[in-house]
Amino acid sequence: MNEADVFELVRAGIWAAVWAAGPVLAVALLVGFGISLLQALTQLQEATLSFVPKIVAMLVTIVLALPFMYGVLATFTEQVVARIGGAP
Repeated sequence: MNEADVFELVRAGIWAAVWAAGPVLAVALLVGFGISLLQALTQLQEATLSFVPKIVAMLVTIVLALPFMYGVLATFTEQVVARIGGAP
């Protein structure tokens, strides 16, 4: 295994992590933006108002996106094992 193979595995690992975490991070961003907008419009500065809906939305997203996340990580793992098995 040479340097190019290692860089390719690292690149693929980073992309797998981005794809696996992407749906949860996108939902957290959108819910956080919506709550911040609501707080700015109503001048309601309750700390729990920003955390509780975001956590609930993230948990629901994790449950719904879990098959997709598993598929991405399983594909990456299969690629890594195939490269390890094919290495001299």
